[in-house]
Amino acid sequence: MQTLSLGLAALACPVGMGAMMWMMMRGQNKNAGDTGGQGQQQVEQLRNEIDQLKAERAPQRTNGGQ
Repeated sequence: MQTLSLGLAALACPVGMGAMMWMMMRGQNKNAGDTGGQGQQQVEQLRNEIDQLKAERAPQRTNGGQ
């Protein structure tokens, strides 16, 4: 009986760590599918903002920075 409980105690840590890793990986896969469209939309929005800022800076450069 003592050997069985010692064996279970020795396996509790690796089995628990494996279960936690599995649950964390499952959660990441669910989130990755949901944010794919949002990520592309955000990149496009940031690119538009960069183009807008470049357009605002262009006249400043031609006027000597004034």
